[in-house]
Amino acid sequence: MASLLTVERPAEGTPAGLLVLHHGRGTDENDLLPIGDALDPRRRLHIVAPRAPLTVGGWPGYHWYVVPRVGHPDPETFAAAYRDLSELHEELWSRTGLGPEETILGGFSMGSVMSYALGLGADRPPPAGILAFSGFMPTVTGWLPDLAGREQLRVMIAHGRQDPVIDVAFARRARDTLTGAGLTVVYHESNLAHQIDPAHLGLAMRWLDQTLRPGHARLDAAGEAANEG
Repeated sequence: MASLLTVERPAEGTPAGLLVLHHGRGTDENDLLPIGDALDPRRRLHIVAPRAPLTVGGWPGYHWYVVPRVGHPDPETFAAAYRDLSELHEELWSRTGLGPEETILGGFSMGSVMSYALGLGADRPPPAGILAFSGFMPTVTGWLPDLAGREQLRVMIAHGRQDPVIDVAFARRARDTLTGAGLTVVYHESNLAHQIDPAHLGLAMRWLDQTLRPGHARLDAAGEAANEG
């Protein structure tokens, strides 16, 4: 059984997919549930939000890893969180009957780092999509993105140009790395800081619907300003 504490919001009726939301630094498993409701107002998805395993002296809430430097997680605590989330995702797929191909891994800040890590890790199956708010693809000993053969994995990245915590350059670098490997990336920037822009939630809601639709119907990049900013 997975060791991480979770909260869950079941779908109404047969779920169309699984949305796992990983919270940011210093909060808890309840932080992103309102975002889940905003992204899925029709309650078509089974939503799960886990609590990160760490507490850090001098900080409130829970953390996925220790931060020696932005962009570069501490290897030991990162690896432990990676193992815990791997176990949780496997348990969810077994219990719900919804597989990786019906799963979106999403998160904010540190939580989006873990979504990238689990969605792109060489030892992990590719999910249907990654939804990354204000995060980065990590540079950490023991983990490298495995992008070969993941062309069907779709990614949405949203970030604030005024972010003083995680510079927007991290988002642009992730976009360029993923598109260079042939993945479909929907990318949005706004003039906000380290926060989820409410204007991006409607875009993310449509992206979710497109990503979990049979056949992975593609957004029209010209019509959807997929590389806005």
